[in-house]
Amino acid sequence: MPKKQKMSTGLVWFRNDLRITDHEALKEACINHEKVIGVYFFDPRHFQKTRFGFPKTGKFRAKFLIESIQDLNNKLESLNISLLVYQKKPEDLIADLVSKYEIQSIYFQEEWTSEEKDVEKAVRAVVPKLEFHSYHQQFLYHPEDIPFASFQKIPRVFTEFRKACEKQISIRPLTSAPTPLHPSNLLDENSIIPGLEELGLSEFETDSRTAFPFKGGEKQALKRVETYFWKTKNLSAYKETRNGLIGEAYSSKLSAWLANGSISPKQIYYEVKKYEKEITSNQSTYWLILELIWRDFFKYVSLKHGNKIFHLKGILEKDLKWNYDDLQLKDWIDGNTSEVFINANMKEIAATGFMSNRGRQNVNSFWAKELQQDWRVGASYFESQLIDYDVHSNWGNWMYNSGVGNDPRDRKFNIKSQADRYDPNQEYQNLWLND
Repeated sequence: MPKKQKMSTGLVWFRNDLRITDHEALKEACINHEKVIGVYFFDPRHFQKTRFGFPKTGKFRAKFLIESIQDLNNKLESLNISLLVYQKKPEDLIADLVSKYEIQSIYFQEEWTSEEKDVEKAVRAVVPKLEFHSYHQQFLYHPEDIPFASFQKIPRVFTEFRKACEKQISIRPLTSAPTPLHPSNLLDENSIIPGLEELGLSEFETDSRTAFPFKGGEKQALKRVETYFWKTKNLSAYKETRNGLIGEAYSSKLSAWLANGSISPKQIYYEVKKYEKEITSNQSTYWLILELIWRDFFKYVSLKHGNKIFHLKGILEKDLKWNYDDLQLKDWIDGNTSEVFINANMKEIAATGFMSNRGRQNVNSFWAKELQQDWRVGASYFESQLIDYDVHSNWGNWMYNSGVGNDPRDRKFNIKSQADRYDPNQEYQNLWLND
């Protein structure tokens, strides 16, 4: 790390790390520089249509993102750090910012999927003499700590990964929020947080039936932890209720804040540990940590296999018969299939941008294994719709449930028996199908 230079300026380039606590890049920038500026880009490429015809970022996640940026702006203000926000490609503006604000170093969260790496390379190319400092800060288990000789040695099966990590790794401590810097009044009239319409999306009212009625941002993430853990103590019954379908209480609902980095997995882990110490330690508290390990696993799968997670044959390079039928796609999206349980779930995601984990597995299995339709189309639709879209978890889970990923048993869901088990009184189906 460079020594702190007199009146030097560091730039923190925010992407999927929209918080100030447990943020190594931000903390290091504040240690190394007298002045720190934050920047966030609403990259136009994130709002274009994918090759499968869906907006890459739909209105639900976009609204949650806007709220998260507004909250980040407030959090950074408390540290006397200005957040500049632009609706531009990073590589088109970084050089101007570096010149205008005399920036010495750029700090950012390490990403590795191809689109993110391409943007990073483009940014590095326009300011080749600048110092860049990147940090792996989206993991529970840090990549330098995992008990495998290389990413290529990551096990194919989750249980092997979990057991090795649990046995051999301690979770790194949290990085505390920086102390406030000296005030620096930075104004840029071109820096504006856009609304949905500026992003080419339509305004909407939140559906009253949604299981995810929450807003974006670090403040809201911590509020959700406070409610789910400490006020209601719903964490104590997480394992028994996590397969629910209706309402905000049936699972932690922390995935959306995790996805854009408004909270870190380590923050959740240490809060669970505190809960275990002060309230109870049981299968449910462990199960929430288990879900964080699953999240890590899919990140390591993507580190190991690269762009294979986006390929039709998946990481198994498996030749299966796949179809593409526009009418079946429309019926699936509209909730007009032969399975009422699938229809209810598809109506929910279309109306709210959210769907339960149980629902996701069923609609994925139905699309890929019953209809034998190109699984990537389904994954792309989820990318567009989901508030909690995470590239590694989404594509990893779609591969897993489509038979080209990490499922050693290659399961196929019996939709009717799933509906009978998880919605025995048809409450969920009635909620979404009886408009």
